[in-house]
Amino acid sequence: MATSAAVKEEPATQFAKDQLKAIIERIERLEEEKKTISDDIRDVYAEAKGNGYDVKALRTIVRMRKQDANERAEQETILETYMQALGML
Repeated sequence: MATSAAVKEEPATQFAKDQLKAIIERIERLEEEKKTISDDIRDVYAEAKGNGYDVKALRTIVRMRKQDANERAEQETILETYMQALGML
């Protein structure tokens, strides 16, 4: 009966372990970068607030600029329709 220390690992198994470890390390590195970028974005919003800008409005504008022009127009139309129905306009 062979002991576990005497059993050699198959090359394919070692490759899979190495590949898995590399993937996990890449994800961890990217998560660190994501946190750093998130902190940087928060700092920019804090700077904007310190300069008197409305952060909520800035966040809305950033979100809207990510949208396609047609999608944005459709959402604005729906919002306006709902606001009229509720007597807000």
